[in-house]
Amino acid sequence: MTELSYDQPNWRPSHNPWLVALTVTLATFMEVLDTSIANVALPHMAGSLGASEEEATWVLTSYLVASAVVLPISGWLMERIGRKRFYMTCVALFTTCSVLCGFAPSLPLLVFFRVLQGLGGGGLAPSEQAILADTFSVQKRGQAFALYGMAVVVAPAIGPTLGGWITDNFNWHWIFFINVPVGLLSLFLTQRMVEDPPYLTEEISRSGRVDFMGLGLISLGVGCLEFVLDKGQEKDWFGDPNILAFSIIAACALAFFVWWEWRHDDPIVDLKLLKNRNFGTSVFLQFILGMVLFGTTVLIPQFLQVLLGYTAERAGMVLSPGALVLLLTMPISGRIVSSGKFDPRMLVAIGYSITAVGLFNLTRLDLNVSFAQVTMWRAYQVMGLSFVFIPISTLNYLGVPRTKNNQISSFSNFARNIGGSVGTALLTTYLERTRQAHVQSLAAHVQAGSVQYSQFLDMTRDALMRLGQSAASAAELAMGEAWRVLNLQAQMLSYKNAFCGLSLIIACLVPLPFLMRRPPRAQPQPESMGH
Repeated sequence: MTELSYDQPNWRPSHNPWLVALTVTLATFMEVLDTSIANVALPHMAGSLGASEEEATWVLTSYLVASAVVLPISGWLMERIGRKRFYMTCVALFTTCSVLCGFAPSLPLLVFFRVLQGLGGGGLAPSEQAILADTFSVQKRGQAFALYGMAVVVAPAIGPTLGGWITDNFNWHWIFFINVPVGLLSLFLTQRMVEDPPYLTEEISRSGRVDFMGLGLISLGVGCLEFVLDKGQEKDWFGDPNILAFSIIAACALAFFVWWEWRHDDPIVDLKLLKNRNFGTSVFLQFILGMVLFGTTVLIPQFLQVLLGYTAERAGMVLSPGALVLLLTMPISGRIVSSGKFDPRMLVAIGYSITAVGLFNLTRLDLNVSFAQVTMWRAYQVMGLSFVFIPISTLNYLGVPRTKNNQISSFSNFARNIGGSVGTALLTTYLERTRQAHVQSLAAHVQAGSVQYSQFLDMTRDALMRLGQSAASAAELAMGEAWRVLNLQAQMLSYKNAFCGLSLIIACLVPLPFLMRRPPRAQPQPESMGH
């Protein structure tokens, strides 16, 4: 017999809650995995479809923009058509478009199918979180979100390795085809296991007119913002007229959206939920969590590939042990939260402290770091994330009526994903700007009379002459090698600065969880929003 939820006294799921949790986690794991797998296969797609690598990046950008647009309106869509129906529609759309992406004969068609795939994939994570919140009692949510958390954080870690293996041993089409059996199994199990609670059915029957203005504004604003964040550094930010135009459109659309939705009786996104102390704080913390999670998942492989010459698959292998650490720590964190004996706010503070120390530890990276060393440092860096993600995911429902669970889950996932986009964009820009500054600084110390510089040129020139180069050619090549080494050193220093900056940001967040109220050990969820 399943346990009766304290916050849903008149309803409980017909099936074992853990079977429901496994069912909905399946599709979310598939979607998150697919996002990271596609990164590795871009060069193969470009070569196969006769496109440049820059054009092929639209395969990623189109998906990110589409999923970002769906995330904030997922809660509203679940209330309109029913959560189970919305979830199954998302799984069916994602699976069908995976097949179409695999068979796409040209880049424009592949990008089009990726947009549709993103519309389906974007709604999966918020649907799952809302389903888990209603399926499990307050006391069991920590363990339920641990299962969800494993899907969200483990999939990006193993994605590059799996993607590299698939593209090396088969071809890029199979990174999409592997979604089909998982999607079909998910649809079958969802139809049998998942059900909407009665209160949600009542919400559907009371649905009024559609807020087309809000729907259009959020779609336009978020779509333009995601494009700016993804392409900003590549296009030199506001120096490019397209980036400038999209930035202005995004700012105006989102500002008008906030004004419009705050006054609307039946908003697409209920922004007034942010007045709840726990939820408002957790949205901010989810945003920062996204910055760290996605930012470091980009930074570390980039460092290994650009500076140390690792292949994409080998760089992905550095991240994989971190996934194993999360597999071990997620259940522990979930059990601690569910026990109610430990303040979840303290758990978040501890998690941020571990993460800050782990990020600072990565400032020890250099051009001679070994595979084992960087793998161990990465594993330590992610250790604290389990103790951040699960307590936050539990605390953000405190004091919010159950009828708003759909809105809570979509808003939280949107904050984390936008945080990931903002973090990646800012870090990429920061790396390039600080690299240029370090090049200038290091070059200022390279003078003709410098003993070290002269010794380096002499040693390099002599080595090249022993290999058969003429004196003039060897001298020229030695100068080129000096410039290459200088650039490598400048890039390495910029990565060190980035990890140090991230560490300081996370350290500043340690006291913030205590702005939230601690949940009672066993108390029904209130029907009116707390402030």
